[in-house]
Amino acid sequence: MNTVAEGGVGGGASNGGMLYHEVQESKLCAVHCVNTVLQGPFFSEFDLAALASDLDRTERQMMLGSVTGDFLPELSHNVSLDGDFSIQVLQKALEVWDLQVIPLDSPVAEPAQIDPEMENAFICHLQDHWFCIRKVNGEWYNFDSLYAAPEHLSKFYLSAYLDSLKGFGWSIFLVRGNFPKECPITSFEGSNGFGQWLTPEDAERITKSCNSASRTRHGAGPGRVSEPYAQFEEAGMMLDDEDEDLKAAIAASLMESSPAVESQTGTSENENKDTSAEKA
Repeated sequence: MNTVAEGGVGGGASNGGMLYHEVQESKLCAVHCVNTVLQGPFFSEFDLAALASDLDRTERQMMLGSVTGDFLPELSHNVSLDGDFSIQVLQKALEVWDLQVIPLDSPVAEPAQIDPEMENAFICHLQDHWFCIRKVNGEWYNFDSLYAAPEHLSKFYLSAYLDSLKGFGWSIFLVRGNFPKECPITSFEGSNGFGQWLTPEDAERITKSCNSASRTRHGAGPGRVSEPYAQFEEAGMMLDDEDEDLKAAIAASLMESSPAVESQTGTSENENKDTSAEKA
């Protein structure tokens, strides 16, 4: 399957100099993360769900007859009901392409801790969010799906950024192996609604525009969108129109429920007053 691949160090998916980025759709950040590692829309949510199902089946077989009682067969340990996938699923997906996923704090990854720029890709995870930091054509980019475009990272900033993520509690994994070098863009074009091919110049222009909008919105001075928690803070600005509509609907629903809560509170207060009066 992986007939054309890049070597371990210093390479990057070429694709004619294009960058492949996926913008957040629902809770599919794990799908976006895997695809941006591979630099192409190689996996769908259905592919990852099938891998999760296989892993669940294997785990159930291993736990069959266990007396611990802490494994519930009806529950999946590899995909949540809202679509969040486990690291094991991401590992299985990347193994298809002969790629290894290694915890950054493991002894095997020690060279990457010292000199991360010599690697090709990192996967980052916190709570329910996954994203990829990837070297493409010798340059590093943050392919967080909550961003409108991949954000360029200087080699100096890469190390500092990884340290910052670790300090904020992110789990970081190193990806090593033979990365696919070419993704036939034309055959994948239009394969999903959240993938896009961008030139580095277009990516830089979009990122600058979003950073500028962020500073105007918050009234802050110059700063980076990619601080460890910024992707959550700026998610509303980065997501597409459908997600904005969803947020508005949720907000409206919350507003509609507020009078009911207030009414219940008022009723409770009145009942307390009545009770006090009776006691008096």
